[in-house]
Amino acid sequence: MHAIRLHAFGPAENLTYERTEDPVPGPGQVRIAVRAAGVHLLDTALREGHQGPAPRPAALPTVPGREVAGTVESLGEGVAGLWLGKRVVAHLGFAPGGYAELAVTDVDRVHEIPANLDFAQAVAMIGTGRTAMGIVQFAELGPDSVVVVPAAAGGIGTLLVQYAKNAGATVVGLAGGPEKTARVQANGADLAVDYTDPSWPGKVRAFLGGRPATVVFDGVGGEIARESVALLDENGRHIVFGWSGEGIHDGGPYLVDGVSEQVLGPVMAQKAGGPNPIRTLELRALAEAAAGRLTPAVQRFPLAEAAAAHRALETRGTTGKVVLEP
Repeated sequence: MHAIRLHAFGPAENLTYERTEDPVPGPGQVRIAVRAAGVHLLDTALREGHQGPAPRPAALPTVPGREVAGTVESLGEGVAGLWLGKRVVAHLGFAPGGYAELAVTDVDRVHEIPANLDFAQAVAMIGTGRTAMGIVQFAELGPDSVVVVPAAAGGIGTLLVQYAKNAGATVVGLAGGPEKTARVQANGADLAVDYTDPSWPGKVRAFLGGRPATVVFDGVGGEIARESVALLDENGRHIVFGWSGEGIHDGGPYLVDGVSEQVLGPVMAQKAGGPNPIRTLELRALAEAAAGRLTPAVQRFPLAEAAAAHRALETRGTTGKVVLEP
């Protein structure tokens, strides 16, 4: 098979497209002919050798990537034959191997893809979608809610805007540059604002007419977070799920006592509850997409151009979920 391999930590150019051995499914595993592989901002930090919130690869060379969708083409011992030929999507956990034409994972991680979703949409929902479902657990949204979404043109931001609008909230989406701002407006935000314009907070206040924000969904941190939190009601909530604006492996999010709540992975899982909370969030995300209530934005790159996809992510040159297609 062909795959993207990382032989040394460093810049995006260290991701090379090459031929390597096909993975073999072990007991309880399936092998997937990959049609779409998700790319996450965390992947760029791991590529550089930073640990971030996930373990760095144990050994090099490695095939990065932890989200795949495709067709089951081989079964390991003990796996029911009904899986063969199914369109499936899976999050590989901390195991790498997604940037490839073939990937292996435990059958317990696999979901059948709803008929009305394509492979790229499914892979967006299994990672980005489940995160969005984990985030919205912490906000009781309704018609009285005023929601601010920094990075509203990103993969998670796109879904948060849609979810909040479905709940009847007034939604302000922030994005960098006129093209992304236009996408946020088209996605349903009541107001889309370019955060590269220093006067953006004043534009938001004028639009709201003195009405304060009640929720800020913040995956950015830094100055944008500071300005967003300043828009909040005294009883508002600053829900923090990342800090991409400061670098995913640098510093930390902007936090305010009594206002900010960090809801990173383990906290989301605890809130979801149940015997397998991560799978619960994945099922919710796929169900929302299958019902047409959430539609992920996807930006596609050929598998061979994984380095270009990483560079685009790092320079904020992407819109929506980045997906590699073999």
